[in-house]
Amino acid sequence: MNKGLFLSVEGIDGSGKTTTIGALDKRLVDEGYRTLLLREPGGTAIGEDVRRILLDPRHADMDPLCELLLFAAARAQLVAGVIRPALAAGMVVICDRFTDSTLAYQGSGRGLDLDMIRRVNRIATGGLLPQRTLLLDLDPELAACRLVGREGAGPDRIDAESRAFAERVRAGYLALAREESDRIVTIAADQPIPIVVDRMQEILREDLP
Repeated sequence: MNKGLFLSVEGIDGSGKTTTIGALDKRLVDEGYRTLLLREPGGTAIGEDVRRILLDPRHADMDPLCELLLFAAARAQLVAGVIRPALAAGMVVICDRFTDSTLAYQGSGRGLDLDMIRRVNRIATGGLLPQRTLLLDLDPELAACRLVGREGAGPDRIDAESRAFAERVRAGYLALAREESDRIVTIAADQPIPIVVDRMQEILREDLP
């Protein structure tokens, strides 16, 4: 049995995940919780190398199945080497994306078979799922405006996808939230950050160890 709490935060690119996760983590640390922030793909040396491949704009012609399997490979390493040990140690693990993102992006976005993706996810994670998933829901038009203002060298391979792609991903996320309403809670991400974080913290009250 896990002693800790496994939390994932999902949403389309530009929904504010990174900012809100950072603020939520600070609040939890201030309350005395031991936390671990992770991102997908990433969180391990192998995962960060895979991340660079996946997000590199030079790989615009990447096959969707190749994309799926790269995400799964990075996830397998993260689960085995980082997440399971942290949960066993009683930590609150907060992951920026997990298996739901694969269903939304590679399934609803790319058109891969959802049942096949679920099988790949189960293999990569050994069946591990977050105990709670917070979905930051935002209109893709507003998300695109936020991405324009993001610091960096320019859009990565996935940021550069079309608005129609973002719409499909958002629809996929909302469908997952309806199907798994006991685990996934949707939060309107068009509100000020402190209000979004207040809502995240409120939802987690019953889940925190």
